[in-house]
Amino acid sequence: MKRLKNLSPQPLWNYFEDICQVPRPSKKEEKIIRFLLDFADANGLKASQDEIGNVLISKPATTGRENDPVVILQSHVDMVCEKNSETQHNFDTDAIKPFVDDGWVRAEGTTLGSDDGIGIAAQMAVLTATDLSHGPIECLFTVDEETGLSGAFALQPGFLSGQILLNLDSEDEGELFIGCAGGIDSIGTLNYAPEALPAGSFAAKLEVKGLLGGHSGDDINKNRGNANKILNRFLIAAAKLFDLRIADFNGGNLRNAIAREAFAVVVVPHSQKENLIVEWNVFASEMEFEFERSEPKLKLHHQSVALPEFVIDLETQGKLLKLIAACPHGVLEMSSRMMGMVETSTNLASVKFNSKNEIVLTTSQRSEIDSRKYMAAEMVESVMQLAGASVVHSDGYPGWTPNPDSAVAKIAADSYKKLFGNEPVVKSIHAGLECGLFLEKYPELDMVSFGPTIRGAHSPDERINIETVDKFWKLLVDVLENIK
Repeated sequence: MKRLKNLSPQPLWNYFEDICQVPRPSKKEEKIIRFLLDFADANGLKASQDEIGNVLISKPATTGRENDPVVILQSHVDMVCEKNSETQHNFDTDAIKPFVDDGWVRAEGTTLGSDDGIGIAAQMAVLTATDLSHGPIECLFTVDEETGLSGAFALQPGFLSGQILLNLDSEDEGELFIGCAGGIDSIGTLNYAPEALPAGSFAAKLEVKGLLGGHSGDDINKNRGNANKILNRFLIAAAKLFDLRIADFNGGNLRNAIAREAFAVVVVPHSQKENLIVEWNVFASEMEFEFERSEPKLKLHHQSVALPEFVIDLETQGKLLKLIAACPHGVLEMSSRMMGMVETSTNLASVKFNSKNEIVLTTSQRSEIDSRKYMAAEMVESVMQLAGASVVHSDGYPGWTPNPDSAVAKIAADSYKKLFGNEPVVKSIHAGLECGLFLEKYPELDMVSFGPTIRGAHSPDERINIETVDKFWKLLVDVLENIK
């Protein structure tokens, strides 16, 4: 039963709902790749696939426009797989369940995958449309954008023939993006020694839930709570008041998502049980007041649990709590080149215990300036090393330097004004797009990025505004018609 069948424009929404039925976690994109290749075959379109899995589907120009420039439409096929803790969902096998909610499309308890499923759907709609006017089109579908940009990294010269690229992976209708931040991940590891529980112990699970989370680029300047930071604030204070020992700390998931949930399993003497819960309840009230404007659904829960097998050694516990407290999170600098834009930021994405007696802290740094991206990574590394953690960095990815003279950006801006009667905002974005990597392989590319309004990306609150999808489609069609 189609849930989105009454939405406009069709068939874009129809394709989006079809895409929701295909599991597509990052690094497990074989099903969506097969879906796209079968789609191309069923519609008589030329398709190819490179070694890493990127797919290219081509469509000839409409009659009379054979000599127009080749235009590349680009989106990524993977999605962020986040769900609420109470939601039963296997992202490797289960379909996403979209539904309409007061002008938005959401998913039941999980990320929706509109980032970037709506881009895929728009490409498919262009490829099968018979009533559009356009030059030759190449639709590029890249893999693994969300966890490493490996599809864009592996893209080889010669795979594409166009010199104009429309990136369909933006999340703010009315804004045209001509630049983006680069990024690098920094991962710290603390080793701990397991110790036996003190006699007469009581164990409790302390949880921070209900935060908005969101994209660590787009949403980092919105004063959203970080569950790792909030939970640690209580633990570091409680460790001074009680004989508190930590058995587990698990917060956040993905490097490019602000941590929405975190929990810790702690142990105290039975004699301190009641006072611990009193302090937790006081802290919960303080946090709900502190975040009442930016995080209205924040909740702090506690429950007694079975005694764990061990606690971590006291020395490592102290280092961990101080490390999480000191580790920077949020906006580091605002841009001096593009007013109102974040220039440099860092995200304390996750804290995880593993089976190797290790505590792994994952952070992600972004900046529109490469040197400051590395400065932020050095800051995080220094804090981690002071706490005794070993640190490794990812290879990182480059930013996309804005080109104010972009011809395709001017075409898009003119189309927007003609269609909707007002000027779009032309800007750079603090999120990472694949465009910087494309420029390394194809330095002649002229690019612009646009899309409908998506909110709560990378979280189960992800939603896409229905009205703006219609505007996104009309803009895409008009831009294609005017690239001559």
